[in-house]
Amino acid sequence: MSRAPASMEGWISTFLESMAAELDAAKNTRLAYGRDLLDFAGWLAHRKRSFETALREDVEGYLISCEAEGLSKSTRARRLSSIRQLFRFAHEEGWRDDHPALRIHGPGAVQRLPKTLSIEQVQSLITAANTLGRSPSDRARNTLLVELLYATGMRVSELVELPVAAVRGDPRMILVRGKGGKERMVPLSDPARAALVHWLALRDADEAVAKTKGIPPSRYLFPGNGAAGHLTRQNVNHLLRELALSCGIAPDQVTPHTLRHAFATHLLAGGADLRVIQMLLGHADVATTEIYTHVLDDHLKTLVLTRHPLARAESED
Repeated sequence: MSRAPASMEGWISTFLESMAAELDAAKNTRLAYGRDLLDFAGWLAHRKRSFETALREDVEGYLISCEAEGLSKSTRARRLSSIRQLFRFAHEEGWRDDHPALRIHGPGAVQRLPKTLSIEQVQSLITAANTLGRSPSDRARNTLLVELLYATGMRVSELVELPVAAVRGDPRMILVRGKGGKERMVPLSDPARAALVHWLALRDADEAVAKTKGIPPSRYLFPGNGAAGHLTRQNVNHLLRELALSCGIAPDQVTPHTLRHAFATHLLAGGADLRVIQMLLGHADVATTEIYTHVLDDHLKTLVLTRHPLARAESED
């Protein structure tokens, strides 16, 4: 048991610190929770309420106001989840004797089929990456970025934060640290391994020159000039947009996430087991991975309607 903080901001910061320490929650997850809870705190304060005095009716009223603002079902479901987690924590800490959000049913997130790319589109992006960049190092790095995203299904945050030590020695599999600090092994395709060897040779040569100027080596596979020390997600998104435009693909169709989806969808279409794909993607629940079966269903339906001999005969009549 602990004494409740005096302010709602104190509740939020203590809760987020606990998430970081006990659950090893990812930074982006904590930031999302913090934004949601600050919005709820502002709504309560405007009505002379607080986390300590809020009732179930207040939580329900807040969700109604979110709907009135036009927020999507997925956003409202996420905000309710944040509020539930906070009040669960407060109850466990003895700050409250009850849990005002416990029995509230959320709006439910709308299931959207993930956008994906065809094998031909991915190949065209890789080919374009070979020519995009001011120097051989830039072109080698860009090629490897696309190859790794497609070959491993890594999240972009996992990719940019990948230590160079994890890929030394021409490995066939690499260790990836994912959400919540969970680690998993992902295989490298032969093209990705070849791109990796090429990039490392150029990267190491560049670092050798930088060392003579007193610049320390980077611990990351993809060094960057910013405070983080590695390329940012924004850098990668910008690169993919450029590649998409050069290939005649709509820029909003090519993101790190669509390459992750392409990785999973193409594996499933090739006969890979759903549990294996779950493990490679780092999904905690196989239900998250099952959405790719719907993408495949649409793909198979299209094949039947366009390739089946009876379907063709009917279209010719």
